[in-house]
Amino acid sequence: MMAAARFIVRGKVQGVYYRASTRDHAIALGVMGSARNLDDGSVEVVAIGTGNAISELERWLWQGPPSASVAEVCREELAAAPNGVRDFVTG
Repeated sequence: MMAAARFIVRGKVQGVYYRASTRDHAIALGVMGSARNLDDGSVEVVAIGTGNAISELERWLWQGPPSASVAEVCREELAAAPNGVRDFVTG
Protein backbone atom coordinates (compact mmCIF):
# COMPACT_ATOMS: atom_id res chain seq x y z
CA MET A 1 0.00 0.00 0.00
CA MET A 2 1.30 3.43 -0.95
CA ALA A 3 1.63 6.20 1.60
CA ALA A 4 2.60 9.85 1.30
CA ALA A 5 4.23 12.29 3.71
CA ARG A 6 5.61 15.82 3.68
CA PHE A 7 8.73 16.69 5.66
CA ILE A 8 10.21 20.06 6.57
CA VAL A 9 13.91 19.74 7.37
CA ARG A 10 15.61 22.57 9.28
CA GLY A 11 19.23 23.25 10.06
CA LYS A 12 22.20 23.61 7.74
CA VAL A 13 20.46 21.91 4.82
CA GLN A 14 20.89 24.32 1.91
CA GLY A 15 24.10 24.53 -0.08
CA VAL A 16 25.33 21.15 1.21
CA TYR A 17 23.91 18.80 -1.49
CA TYR A 18 21.01 17.90 0.78
CA ARG A 19 18.38 17.79 -2.00
CA ALA A 20 20.55 15.78 -4.42
CA SER A 21 21.57 13.34 -1.69
CA THR A 22 17.93 12.97 -0.63
CA ARG A 23 16.98 12.21 -4.23
CA ASP A 24 19.67 9.51 -4.50
CA HIS A 25 18.58 7.91 -1.22
CA ALA A 26 14.87 8.10 -2.10
CA ILE A 27 15.43 6.45 -5.48
CA ALA A 28 17.43 3.66 -3.83
CA LEU A 29 14.44 3.08 -1.51
CA GLY A 30 11.89 3.17 -4.36
CA VAL A 31 10.37 6.43 -3.08
CA MET A 32 8.92 8.99 -5.48
CA GLY A 33 8.40 12.69 -4.73
CA SER A 34 10.44 15.86 -4.51
CA ALA A 35 12.88 17.92 -2.49
CA ARG A 36 13.01 21.70 -2.76
CA ASN A 37 14.57 24.62 -0.93
CA LEU A 38 12.24 26.95 0.93
CA ASP A 39 12.83 30.69 1.40
CA ASP A 40 13.37 30.30 5.17
CA GLY A 41 16.45 28.08 4.65
CA SER A 42 14.66 24.77 5.22
CA VAL A 43 14.06 21.95 2.73
CA GLU A 44 10.64 20.48 1.93
CA VAL A 45 10.57 16.79 1.03
CA VAL A 46 7.45 15.09 -0.31
CA ALA A 47 7.73 11.30 -0.27
CA ILE A 48 5.45 8.70 -1.84
CA GLY A 49 6.06 4.99 -1.36
CA THR A 50 5.52 2.16 1.04
CA GLY A 51 5.23 3.05 4.71
CA ASN A 52 8.51 1.26 5.45
CA ALA A 53 10.39 3.08 2.69
CA ILE A 54 9.10 6.47 3.84
CA SER A 55 10.09 5.69 7.43
CA GLU A 56 13.58 4.71 6.27
CA LEU A 57 13.84 7.94 4.26
CA GLU A 58 12.77 9.89 7.37
CA ARG A 59 15.57 8.28 9.38
CA TRP A 60 18.02 9.32 6.66
CA LEU A 61 16.62 12.89 6.57
CA TRP A 62 17.79 13.31 10.18
CA GLN A 63 21.35 12.57 9.05
CA GLY A 64 21.58 13.91 5.50
CA PRO A 65 24.86 14.21 3.62
CA PRO A 66 28.15 14.72 5.51
CA SER A 67 28.11 18.55 5.16
CA ALA A 68 24.59 18.91 6.57
CA SER A 69 23.66 19.64 10.15
CA VAL A 70 20.01 18.72 10.70
CA ALA A 71 18.28 20.41 13.63
CA GLU A 72 14.69 19.31 13.06
CA VAL A 73 12.55 17.09 10.82
CA CYS A 74 8.80 17.70 10.95
CA ARG A 75 6.53 15.06 9.36
CA GLU A 76 2.99 15.56 8.08
CA GLU A 77 1.03 12.62 6.71
CA LEU A 78 -0.69 13.36 3.40
CA ALA A 79 -4.17 11.97 2.82
CA ALA A 80 -3.40 11.34 -0.84
CA ALA A 81 -0.32 11.29 -3.01
CA PRO A 82 0.07 14.27 -5.34
CA ASN A 83 -1.10 13.45 -8.88
CA GLY A 84 1.32 12.70 -11.68
CA VAL A 85 4.37 11.87 -9.54
CA ARG A 86 6.45 9.12 -11.17
CA ASP A 87 10.02 9.93 -10.08
CA PHE A 88 11.92 11.85 -7.44
CA VAL A 89 12.86 15.38 -8.49
CA THR A 90 14.64 18.34 -6.95
CA GLY A 91 13.70 21.93 -7.45
